[in-house]
Amino acid sequence: MNARGQVLAYAECCGLSHAGERPAPDAETLMRSRYSAFVRGDVPYLLVTWHASTRPASLALEEGAKWLGLEIRQHRMTGADTAEVEFVARFRVAGRAVRQHELSRFVREDGRWFYVDGDVR
Repeated sequence: MNARGQVLAYAECCGLSHAGERPAPDAETLMRSRYSAFVRGDVPYLLVTWHASTRPASLALEEGAKWLGLEIRQHRMTGADTAEVEFVARFRVAGRAVRQHELSRFVREDGRWFYVDGDVR
């Protein structure tokens, strides 16, 4: 789905970002592509889109997670090259429902957006 609520095929949306063919044009689009990367288990994409100042050396995804949806609650620019995205991601692990509500911070460097960190709500 794009920022205007239009549903796009994976190849037209996140697939291009995941393949390195088109960087996300804004923080909200990057957030959506990162969610898709979690769904697909694309750890290399998650790491490359994580800002170097906060990026972990490795990332282990929740084994057996079944992703159920992403809701973007708010996207706002906080500066010329910084933004925040508030989201709720829902998934199940071993039948247990999990709801991750986060206010994430992003930065743009050399024309590319990166996830920096976030506050869990």
